[in-house]
Amino acid sequence: MTARIAALYRYPVKGLSAEPLIEAELATAGHFPGDRLFAIENGPSGFDPAAPEHQPKTKFLVLARQAALARLKTHYDEATGELAIAADGAEAVRADLATAEGRTAIETFFKTFLAKELAGDPKVLTAPIGFRFMDSRSGFASIINLATVRALEKVTGMELDPIRFRANIYIDGLPAFAEFDWVDKAVSVGATLLHGIKRTERCAATTVNPKTAIRDVMIPAVLMRTYGHADCGIYVSVSAGGRIAIGDAVAAH
Repeated sequence: MTARIAALYRYPVKGLSAEPLIEAELATAGHFPGDRLFAIENGPSGFDPAAPEHQPKTKFLVLARQAALARLKTHYDEATGELAIAADGAEAVRADLATAEGRTAIETFFKTFLAKELAGDPKVLTAPIGFRFMDSRSGFASIINLATVRALEKVTGMELDPIRFRANIYIDGLPAFAEFDWVDKAVSVGATLLHGIKRTERCAATTVNPKTAIRDVMIPAVLMRTYGHADCGIYVSVSAGGRIAIGDAVAAH
């Protein structure tokens, strides 16, 4: 069976909901398009957009700390700059992230929504060109093997929504954990050429069920207990850009 892309997702705002894609245009040496463009500071983080440096995820609103974020359904419109946030099925706020007024509206929403969990005033941060609010200093895009997720389902006895792993490219057609063999190798995906950087160490964000916003299974602990590591999926960089789409073949070289 040939490995193929089963799904594509971007996460425009770090910690907020996934947005499905049919295709994506990857740029050489670039990040996954539209991914982690924004983050919401949880009190002063020290992030300087004039000299951007990687910051620990705990300085932002993230599922690893704020499971209630999974209750929100968000959509970012690149054409208008608007972010829409729905809470419990009803739109709570829609605002233009390119304007001070819009960012204030989003910040005001989170002051109420997460009032008891904030370390300080929330603040919308925008990633400068060439920077993304990734968990990994070196990650440009991420891949999850759906067979690996199915293996974890057998171990846990639970259905696991693959979205809890918050990857960009979901693939199928490989044995479980075969993606680990792609580290330090070239990987062709559609019309692109990727390079495996490293395995992805999972954190508490994966313990949150994206449908219920409840921490229902300790994925890192399950991985460590069963396999002797806490890794699931890999980070990749883009060696040669191009278009990728659902159904495209994936192969290591």
